[in-house]
Amino acid sequence: MLEKLPDSVGHALINRRAGMENVVYNLLHAARRTERIEVRSSAFAFNARLHRRFTADGEGISPPMAWGDVPSGTASIAIIVEDADSPTPHPLTHLIVVDLGADERSLAEGAVSSPQHQGIGLDTGRNSFFQQAWLPPDPPPGHGEHRYVFQVFALRPGPAFSNHAGRREFIDAVLDRALAVGCLIGTYERAERAVSQTGMQATEETAVEAGLVPGFAPGAEPLFRT
Repeated sequence: MLEKLPDSVGHALINRRAGMENVVYNLLHAARRTERIEVRSSAFAFNARLHRRFTADGEGISPPMAWGDVPSGTASIAIIVEDADSPTPHPLTHLIVVDLGADERSLAEGAVSSPQHQGIGLDTGRNSFFQQAWLPPDPPPGHGEHRYVFQVFALRPGPAFSNHAGRREFIDAVLDRALAVGCLIGTYERAERAVSQTGMQATEETAVEAGLVPGFAPGAEPLFRT
């Protein structure tokens, strides 16, 4: 959908980013210390570019993920994928998966339902488009590289997630129940086209007024903490 936006919108919003400090991993890190889980993918390395087939420019299927051992006392595994560079006050949520068994160690490619793929019936929460599915990366043209943070949490026993858990419910559960966490970052950027500087300020104002992004002051963000 965002591929149809003119590059001038992406350029106008270039400094408007949710910030790595606001991904769930770092919200937990700021609250308390936890053990670490190794997270990896056979499809991309840490900080490497996501293949087109996992994005809105391709098939849009969910990428494979795998993770290491979890602490004793883990009752379930929960996963969230966020875009730390979305031009929004909070990271855009691309995926929530809950109630994976404590003995699970991977998700296969395409395991999660997506717009053109059925998946295998996992328990999923709502992404930022209110769909219980994988939201394929779809960064605005001209907005630069986006970092997609794949986060895995080992949770102790606790209240069940609702049937349509969103980001707020996910954060509350993680802050209360997380025993360990790990993450993997994949990146994606749409190719930049030639952009006219004329009217870029008006373009930004129009984007804010249209609700594409609420007005908020951009600021420096810290490096990702591991």
